[in-house]
Order: sequence, then structure tokens, then C-alpha cells
Amino acid sequence: MTLAIHGGAPVRTAPWPAWPPPVDPAQRELVTKVLESGLWGATQGGSVVADLTAAFARRSGVRHGVAVANATLGLFAALRGLGVGRGDEVIVPAYTFVASATAVLLAGATPVIADVDPVDLHLSPGAVRDALTGRTAAIMPVHLAGSPADMDALNDLAARHGLAVVEDAAQAHGATYKDRPVGGLGDAGVYSFQASKAMTAGEGGLIVCRDEAVHERVWSVCNLGRALSGQWYGHPSVGWNLRLTELQAALLLPWLDRLDEEIDRRNTFCAALGRELAGVPGADVVPATEGTTRDSRHLLMVRLDPGVDRAFLLGAMAAEGVPLDAGYPPLGTMSALTGEGARAEPCPAAAEASDTVVWVRQSMLMEAPAAAADIAEALAKVLGHESATVN
Repeated sequence: MTLAIHGGAPVRTAPWPAWPPPVDPAQRELVTKVLESGLWGATQGGSVVADLTAAFARRSGVRHGVAVANATLGLFAALRGLGVGRGDEVIVPAYTFVASATAVLLAGATPVIADVDPVDLHLSPGAVRDALTGRTAAIMPVHLAGSPADMDALNDLAARHGLAVVEDAAQAHGATYKDRPVGGLGDAGVYSFQASKAMTAGEGGLIVCRDEAVHERVWSVCNLGRALSGQWYGHPSVGWNLRLTELQAALLLPWLDRLDEEIDRRNTFCAALGRELAGVPGADVVPATEGTTRDSRHLLMVRLDPGVDRAFLLGAMAAEGVPLDAGYPPLGTMSALTGEGARAEPCPAAAEASDTVVWVRQSMLMEAPAAAADIAEALAKVLGHESATVN
């Protein structure tokens, strides 16, 4: 069978769903209400940011939250609010987005890049243990692709060593670990509302935490060093303006009413694709961490056999009408990070993942389950071609 990249007919010609989805009536109504009110900023007296923050905290099983301009700044503010700064080290996974590490640099601390579990690709508790030093102040597990990290093991490790835990939940809106919502399992959790995420306002982020004192410090970091109940022009601490706007919150707050339905839709598609891939040699779904009770399915990660020419496969799959993503390079290979002082531990599992794992993007997971057959058919077609094998 001739591959589309070689001039053959593609498996799929229909477009995949766009992301973000169309604005729904509730979003349109609330955005219009905020626009007409003139209360667009977070400090003008509007209530939508506060309502969004309270709703997200409740969903995360905690009492407090702070809405911010983006999740990178949210991770930074969470670290600062937990007392992490100059001279400290924060352990982050090697297979994650670069912002997990740059947020640590922004806080003045040193990212320590540790390996991931070779099966589920989440931060490995054993690798964390090996990376600990007297300067370690925090651990930053990432709920990769919408699947929770191994939070019991990581929290136990942190408790034994007196470390803070900041959950990077940027991709995991609505995910649960042992029936507990992510974000509220550590000392602070941070969500993203960037354009690709499960809820988006183009940009944005939100920090949740259970401890009132931590909340007050995080709030101060995000509000120019003010005290939560202090004078407006009193600035007892150093802080920055990191706030989300009312307009962004108006896009996000109604989304919470449809989030669970969208997660169910993606899980249904992923289950269908898992069944289809069972008959495709050379490609397997990366499993969720043990203890995952709800995967929010920001991405579906597929592991290819080591002999597959991944670069060729990605080009060939795009030609077949099934575009896939190459995913992350290991953080420890980024000279920009190591040049700023990041320390990279040995990370063989992350290195292998960067060579063998591809992603099915969230927008594709919103398609009807029958379309899973297109992905499997295209993978079988490409993987069965001699060009897909590394010589």
C-alpha cells in the first residue's frame, strides 16, 4: 500500500475538531456582561475572578486559591509563597514542559532534573530520592498529559525530608488520584489556562492551596507584596502584579459546567483507540500511574518500538491526515537550563521517551470514537512500511 507521503491516498481527509471549542451561550453571556460593566481588571470590583477561584479551590478539595496571568507565574508564586528561593533546590521531572524548570529559576532556586518512571513517564520517587541533597526544598511532580503522578509516594518522601510539594497540574483539570482531585494533594497546585489546555482563556493560571498562611503569602506575591487585609499602598513584602483579568475569568467560569462531559468524551475516545491499537504491532498506549481514578486526557501518549524511525513516522502520519506530536525533549539536554545552573541527574527513561513516544493531541481526542480507527489504520499503514524502520 502506497503511503500518502509517497503519493498514495491518505487514510483521512476530514478535519479534526478545532481547539478551543466554540464559545457556548453561557460564556458569551458572561463575557458580554463583564464587557458592558467596564470592570475588566481584577481590582476594579468585579466578582468573576473571585467566583472562578473559589470554584476551582472547591473542585480541588481545598479552601484557597489565587488566579494568575499564566501557570509559569503560578508555579513561581507557589514556590515563593512556600519560602523557596535563593540557595534552594527543587526537583522536577525530566519529561515535562520547560516552564516547570524555568519557574524554579524565576524563583531564584535551582532546578534539579530527575528521571521519570520508564512505564508511566511521571516523576520517579526513586529518582527523587537519589537527587536529594541538603539544599533540596521542594518537589514538583507534574500530572503529565492529564494523568496524576504517584502522589502518595512523593508526599511520603517529602514528609520524611521536610520538603514542600508543588503540583504542576497544568494539564490535569478534573483528574483524580485515588478519588482525590489533583492540585489539592500537595502544599500547592497550579493549573494552566493556556490556549491548548482543557480550559482556556488564551492564557491564564490558578494556584490552589489548603493552608491559610500559605495562601496569604502566595496572594501577596501575586499582588505586589500587599498584605491580604492590609493597606492598599502598604507593601510589607516584595511582590509582583500577576493577576488574571475579569474578562479571562468570564471565559473560564462557565467552562466548569461542561468540563466533566468533555473529559468523559476524551476518555471514551481513548478507550476506543486503545482497543484499536491492540491490533497494531509496534505501538502501545502509555499507561496512567497506578492509583489514577480519573485521567483528564489532555493528551494520549503512544509508545513506539525502539526500531521505529520516529521522524519519518511523524511526517508520514501527517500526510495520512493524522498529525501526531513529537513531545518533549529531556530537560537535562537543554543548554539554556544547564547554563543557568540547573542540575541534570541521569535520566535514561526520559531520554528513551523522547525517542519513542508520540502524542495524540487533545483536539483529536474530542472527535467521535469511531475516528479512533483512522489513527490505528494510519499507524498500521505507516509502521508496516519499510521506511518506518531505522536502518
